[in-house]
Amino acid sequence: MKRALATLLVLLTVAACGGERPAGTAVDSGEPAQSEQSITVYSGRNEKLIAPLIERFEQESGLDVQVRYGDTAELAATLMEEGDRTPASLFISQDAAALGALSDAGLLLPVPADLLERVPSRFRSPDGDWIGLSGRARSVVYDPARISVEDLPKSLDDLRDPRYRGRFGVAPSNGSFQAHMAVYDVLHGQERLEELLAGMVANEPHRYPKNSTIVEAVMRGEIDFGLVNHYYLWQAKSEDPAASVENFFMPEGEGSSFVNLAGAGMLKRSDAAERLLRHLLSDGSQEYFATETFEYPLVAGVEPSVELLPLAEIRTPDVPMAEVSNRLGETLTLIQRSGLLQ
Repeated sequence: MKRALATLLVLLTVAACGGERPAGTAVDSGEPAQSEQSITVYSGRNEKLIAPLIERFEQESGLDVQVRYGDTAELAATLMEEGDRTPASLFISQDAAALGALSDAGLLLPVPADLLERVPSRFRSPDGDWIGLSGRARSVVYDPARISVEDLPKSLDDLRDPRYRGRFGVAPSNGSFQAHMAVYDVLHGQERLEELLAGMVANEPHRYPKNSTIVEAVMRGEIDFGLVNHYYLWQAKSEDPAASVENFFMPEGEGSSFVNLAGAGMLKRSDAAERLLRHLLSDGSQEYFATETFEYPLVAGVEPSVELLPLAEIRTPDVPMAEVSNRLGETLTLIQRSGLLQ
């Protein structure tokens, strides 16, 4: 844990300084950097989630894909340290903030225009050097038998209300929670984030290591609700269809709802890397995200496999992901200082 946090801080410090390269000088020799019979990918996405798609690509293309799996922030930090010595041609990230940091450091190449056009503009880099693969919305998972929709918090600020004392769960060491707080920081500033975190701590939330354990806690009646990513509810329901849990998207307060994304960026000019990126954005792969991981497919025409609130109806603030990434280090410090991380 300490090592991960320390590495994340290194990443963010480097990102804030602009990295080793000035913006716009990504690795681009004009020639394929490695044999087109083989490609190296760094993946911050869990192997269980992304490996089936990569294996399908290997079977269809005949190419060999070497994948280094790891924590998104750690891999992004590694890429900044490796610079043009990296063996990786493609980076798959669990969140947009890490992609924003690499973009800000000038380490990503432009994504082909026809690929960029496959997803809405809010799910791709404004500079055209990274693209979203699937959407992950922050939500409140709750048990309707224990708390009604009317009584749920309508905004993050509502979590400071004493009536919720001891009734909800958070995962402060989880990257999704930290990114959510960083978005709040960008929108409202550090002083107000400190007030929010202090209010949460005063309400004695239950702390969990990750989103899935929050859903499990709601299902066994340990807490009434918790802050999670939306798809963990559907993963739980796929194993127990009778599970009495639901998702709620907070409708008030800018930044209370937030759609993060998993995405990818190219690090070297490589035909194989571009082919793999096209594969991940194909209709078939988007259907995989919809049916196997229960995330939001981002390509038009591919529908979610479960009943989800349309992306267009989720209030997501328009904040630059590079700025969110640059705030993550300070946000993490505030989370630690608040006492929420124990």
